[in-house]
Amino acid sequence: MKSIEVRVPHSLERDEVRRRLDTALVTAREQYAATVGDIEASWEGDDRLRVLLTVSGMKFDGTVDILIEELVVGLQVPGMAALFSGRIREGIQERLGGLIGSQQA
Repeated sequence: MKSIEVRVPHSLERDEVRRRLDTALVTAREQYAATVGDIEASWEGDDRLRVLLTVSGMKFDGTVDILIEELVVGLQVPGMAALFSGRIREGIQERLGGLIGSQQA
């Protein structure tokens, strides 16, 4: 397993970030059900979202922590998927940046 950490800046209130993440999960479950399968997600307290999913038989375990000025994503990437960790990191930055309206340099 390889650990990936991604930080995405934001300027939103915590409740708005939670709302956007919840909406994005509903959309992801609908769009990716055929290729990803079940996406399990649950809130641990007010500011941590735990996400578990399986892609091509590989299990991914991650968290999204809502901090005052950024989201911190921690993801455990299994075996062969670690070869694509750079692309995974970029994808997370792009998706979350678009979701919360941050501007990446």
